[in-house]
Amino acid sequence: MHPGCKKLALSAIDDNGEITDTEGFCLEHSPDPTEAVSRIRNYFLTHDKIINLNIENLSISEIDLSNKFFCGCNIQYCTFANIHATNLRIRMSVLGFCTFTDSTFLQSNIQFSSFAGTKFINTLLTGSDMIHDNFNGVTAYQSSFDDSDLYDSKFIKAILMNTSMKNCNLKKTVFYESLREAVSFKMSNTREALFDRTKNFLIASEEEKSEETKE
Repeated sequence: MHPGCKKLALSAIDDNGEITDTEGFCLEHSPDPTEAVSRIRNYFLTHDKIINLNIENLSISEIDLSNKFFCGCNIQYCTFANIHATNLRIRMSVLGFCTFTDSTFLQSNIQFSSFAGTKFINTLLTGSDMIHDNFNGVTAYQSSFDDSDLYDSKFIKAILMNTSMKNCNLKKTVFYESLREAVSFKMSNTREALFDRTKNFLIASEEEKSEETKE
């Protein structure tokens, strides 16, 4: 509704705590951004199924999203800290260019969704099914994908540092042009992953070989 603004409006939450179809504002031009964030946070807490929600540039911390189901949501350029979730389910949603810090997503199921350009810092995504997802250009620092199914997901041009992918299913997982420093693939099927555009399996450097065989 703000003249000249081309950003998508935040989903409007009415006084009954439900998403409405009324026109609205992006966070920058919202008449009361604090109230807008508060309503969206409350919507997270009071709904188990979150469908077609649009939020951008929000900062949310200290919230439990366990057993929630997100579908068709636009959650880009957000900052999340101390987010905790077990059995979180996400389908066909965009979480690009977000930052997740000190968060946990355990035994979650995330499919056909995009985290392109997102940063994971001290974040655990262990024991999860993350299939057909887009992690292109992500930065993962001191994070863990251990014991996860990453079938046919993409990590093209990703930066993975001090991050673990132990005991993961990497079949058809793509790591083209990625930077990997102190990454462990122990017990993962790296020969079914794609690390080089001209080869079908990882030709590990001596450091990677050493890391994969560590006890």
